[in-house]
Amino acid sequence: MTLPDVASDRFTQEKGFHIVLQVPETHVQIVIDAILDVAPLKQGDYDSVAFKTNTGLQQFRSLGTGRNPKSPGLINVPCLEVSFFLENDPAMITQVIEAIYDAHPYEEPVIRIQEALRTKHIPGVDEDNPNRIWNAPDADWYKPDG
Repeated sequence: MTLPDVASDRFTQEKGFHIVLQVPETHVQIVIDAILDVAPLKQGDYDSVAFKTNTGLQQFRSLGTGRNPKSPGLINVPCLEVSFFLENDPAMITQVIEAIYDAHPYEEPVIRIQEALRTKHIPGVDEDNPNRIWNAPDADWYKPDG
C-alpha cells in the first residue's frame, strides 16, 4: 500500500507506523511506562500521546508448545488495546517492541504494526478558532492534573 501525499495550509504530514497492542488491564500502565522510557510518543507540542480503549476480553488457548502448559479450554483475560504512532525510525521501533516484550506479562504479546500517515498542525495557524480549548469555556474533560 502506498500512503498518499496530502497538502494543506493547516497541517503537515508524517509517515510512520501505527502500533496497536493488547495488554492485560493490570499491566497497562507498566507497559506504557516501559514504552515511554525509550520513546517520547510526541505529537507536535505534546508527548506521551497514546490511546487506551475500555476494557474488553481477550481470548486465547495455550497449545502447550511454548512455556505455558496446554490450556484445557479458552482463557479470557480483561485487556485494553493501547495504540500510538511511531516515526519511521527502525532502531526506535525495535527498542519500543523490545520494551513491550520486557514489560508485558505474556510470552507472545499481541502487537500489530501498520504503516500510517499522521497529520500535525502548523503552529500559529487557526489560533482564533472558537473550538480550540483556549478559546472556549473550561472543558470538563480537560484536567491537566490527571
